[in-house]
Amino acid sequence: MKDKVELVIDYPAKIAAALLNDKIDLGLVPVAILPEMKMYYIVGDHCIGCDGAVASVSLFSEVPLEQIETVLLDYQSRTSVKLAEILMKEYWKIKPVLIDADDDFRSHISGTTAAVVIGDRALEQRKSSTYQYDLGLAWKEYTGMPFVFAAWISNQPLSESFIEDFNEANEFGLRHMEEVIRLNTNPPIDLGKYYSEYISYDFTAEKKKGLDEFLKKIQ
Repeated sequence: MKDKVELVIDYPAKIAAALLNDKIDLGLVPVAILPEMKMYYIVGDHCIGCDGAVASVSLFSEVPLEQIETVLLDYQSRTSVKLAEILMKEYWKIKPVLIDADDDFRSHISGTTAAVVIGDRALEQRKSSTYQYDLGLAWKEYTGMPFVFAAWISNQPLSESFIEDFNEANEFGLRHMEEVIRLNTNPPIDLGKYYSEYISYDFTAEKKKGLDEFLKKIQ
């Protein structure tokens, strides 16, 4: 498979921008970009999703939900931000001021200012914030559905043979998860538990329903 692709590594929002600007052909991108694409194809049988708590995508605060006045929005993933906006409006029924954040925004989580944080930084933030509202869990409680944060999306049709090889490459990675975990020293969470209990990779029919519901809400 490696001789068929040129691998580009970056955080989700940058990969999404590259796909939207036709700088890459296929990317693991936040699904919130799909309404912006003229044409898109969901590729393969895998995604980054959850069926309940996800741990690495949360709203962090020093006060309870009803006391939050301002929310800083993580710049690294549109999907997480859109999901937070839906939950604040429809589920939690709060109307804080929303501010697009910059690199050092976690240091501003204090008083009535909260923040949506994703990824490794969210796993770290779990150790220091008084309140954590897991967005994957909140979505499950609100809709009863699993959630898809990112999927493999292409801007053009890909051959069946490529997709078969691509699926096998992803399965190979999942089968060797323990080797990946061993490469990470001093992680902020038990990665074995995180990858097996929090993150869900199979792009199932239920996840597709959850994705359709999310896309309806953001269009």
